Amino acid sequence: MFAKVKSLGIFGMDSFPVVVEADLSNGLPRFDIVGLPDTAVKESKERVRSALKNSGLLFPMNRITINFAPADLKKEGAVYDLPIAIAILKATQQIKSPIENYAFVGELSLDGEVRPCAGILPMLLLARTQGLRGVFVPHGNAAEASVVNGIDVYPVRNIFEVIRHLSGESIIAPCYAPAEIAEEREQMPDFADVKGQKNAKRALEIAAAGGHNCIMIGPPGSGKSMLAKRLPSILPGMTFEEQLETTKLYSISGALPQGTRLITQRPFRSPHHTISAQGLTGGGQTPRPGEISLAHNGVMFMDEFPEFDRRTKESLRQPLEDGIITIARTGGTVSYPSNLMLVAAMNPCPCGYFGHPTRECTCSEAARRKYRDKVSGPVLDRIDLHIEVEPVDYEKLSSKAKEEHSADIRKRVEAARERQRKRFNATGISCNAKMTPKMTKEYCVLSDDASALLKACFERLGLSARAYDKILRISRTIADLENSESIKFDHVAEAIQYRSLDRKYWRD
Repeated sequence: MFAKVKSLGIFGMDSFPVVVEADLSNGLPRFDIVGLPDTAVKESKERVRSALKNSGLLFPMNRITINFAPADLKKEGAVYDLPIAIAILKATQQIKSPIENYAFVGELSLDGEVRPCAGILPMLLLARTQGLRGVFVPHGNAAEASVVNGIDVYPVRNIFEVIRHLSGESIIAPCYAPAEIAEEREQMPDFADVKGQKNAKRALEIAAAGGHNCIMIGPPGSGKSMLAKRLPSILPGMTFEEQLETTKLYSISGALPQGTRLITQRPFRSPHHTISAQGLTGGGQTPRPGEISLAHNGVMFMDEFPEFDRRTKESLRQPLEDGIITIARTGGTVSYPSNLMLVAAMNPCPCGYFGHPTRECTCSEAARRKYRDKVSGPVLDRIDLHIEVEPVDYEKLSSKAKEEHSADIRKRVEAARERQRKRFNATGISCNAKMTPKMTKEYCVLSDDASALLKACFERLGLSARAYDKILRISRTIADLENSESIKFDHVAEAIQYRSLDRKYWRD
């Protein structure tokens, strides 16, 4: 007795087709699984055996061999429980209906319940291109699965529902996504809560408008974390392509909240400073996305930046520069997108009060130098905007004056981003911070006085070629916020001030 069932697997960001073959032959009862399965797949035989027996179905007392094809790709997770069970039921004629045009995905409990699993969204995107008629998925993944149009998705609670549907006894209604999925921003922190800090707010507005990375330096309690947590409230809305790509990453990592169809709000990740380099970049025997990739199309906030392990900080170099991170492990090499905005925050010294207007710093020069040297020059050079966050005085904190709301700032940011979308149409570039050197040269043309100012600062401050390009891109963003096609003297002057803190704190 022999049967074939179609299923799907995940490797990196992509899915691949899997054929589950079941062969039942005479001999002593035995259950073997071949085809490069991992431990979780090997344990499927115990779950499948118990699920079929406890569901009142016949589990054959034969020699059972399950093969996963292609055999040269590693199969991971409990996602193959359901297709293994269906293959056995088909081989024993307990399912007689044709199943060639269906795929099956899901984990089984010991009583036959179908449990949710990770990676459903990329699996269904592949199933659609394969021309399958439908896919049976766990009911807990129904919301996520409904995003994919052009293929019938059948959410099932237990193995009996699959059998009844295939026999025509009780048809399962396919799940479909609503025509529009609303974006939710009501509960996001608002910039109106932040008293003072006009300069820092302006810098974050520029960062949001151009997709620039930034670092905030200031004493404890000055509002660095408060400002960073409000940055997502002024970021422009995500396009459908961005929503789909972000949702795929969360689906693959198993971090997608149950009942979520699409991630419509830009991610905000805030890893603790004890995180390892692998936790930040991703990893494992078969690589999985890390915090850098989970912040894709959103913000990653790294508070107490110098306290992160040096190897962890240095691992930011490639993703900040290329927008992609490649992970090589024994299980294979995968690349995950990492098009994120990095927001780092730090104190100017160990005690935090170096340069404070009213409190005296208690650190020695050697301690201050050692603390600042935890952030290397190459990493600092890759951060576009350097923002000094000054302490807020009593008058500003106690003032009854109303601060500007995030919604008003966001309107200006979206207008600037719209100008960038038109400028970079069909190039694959979404914002000024991602411009290539060729684009920077083409779109960042300075007026004569602006060019003279930048030349003088470049020579006096000893800027790197990367810093030069970043000043041009920041100037382009400032001009976009003012709806100016040309980059003027004032735009360059403001951009230069956001590249001077490394000279103030790090220069001898």
